[in-house]
Amino acid sequence: MLKKIEQAAAYIKAQGVESPQIGIVLGTGLGNLALKIEAEHIIDYADIPNFPVSTVESHSGKLIYGKLSGKKVIAMQGRFHYYEGYSGEEITFPIRVFKNLGIEKLLISNAAGTVNPDFKKGTLMLIDDHINMIPDNPLRGKNLDGLGPRFPDMSQPYDADMNGKLKAIAKELEITLHEGVYTPVAGPNLETRAEYRYLRKIGSDAVGMSTAPEVIVANHMGIPCCAVSVLTDECDPDNLQPVSIAEILEIAGRAEKDLTKLYEELIKRL
Repeated sequence: MLKKIEQAAAYIKAQGVESPQIGIVLGTGLGNLALKIEAEHIIDYADIPNFPVSTVESHSGKLIYGKLSGKKVIAMQGRFHYYEGYSGEEITFPIRVFKNLGIEKLLISNAAGTVNPDFKKGTLMLIDDHINMIPDNPLRGKNLDGLGPRFPDMSQPYDADMNGKLKAIAKELEITLHEGVYTPVAGPNLETRAEYRYLRKIGSDAVGMSTAPEVIVANHMGIPCCAVSVLTDECDPDNLQPVSIAEILEIAGRAEKDLTKLYEELIKRL
């Protein structure tokens, strides 16, 4: 694993990527934040040694390096998921590589369904905590002691300082930013009525298919991280309506402008 990380990082550095300060992971339908980056280098995942390749149409599969809000950033325009057939280790491989490249903070986004009846689609949710229901853990197997401890603490998986800044920014910009618990499941199917009831009963506010693996690995390596969900559909089990992926992408695209404002201003303040 360490050799694979070093090979991938060496290739990226050879393309001209130097000391990125902030890593960004862009979720389903949320790739347009990348357009705000003053790109210096764009690298296809397929060209990076040992890197997985996105198989989802809404994930373009490019690594973008450049400046955003005055900081050097490196962004994943498209991530990897358990439902694509990837293991937890493969899903989080890019985060390991980001650490090797030198990032100091990690910003994550995703599209999610709201199971909290007080949260409406088209708004944003700051993730305060998660309940990981993806049936794999990226730390399973022999621990790489050079990267982090065997049993990393997860009492505060999402950085309190960045979360505090995001709440302040949202208030200043008059952006609705809920705060809640995110639960990722295996996917790729959306949930049944009974599953939505269960998720709400165990304390979930939103459900998706990503993010927790990356957050676990970031915490393992000591990288402060934050994550925001774009709420794309309302999962009321008593009034559940069929929803298409096209509709989810359309809502994500409309709500992304607020996410972009939040993250641009956060990066400026880091």
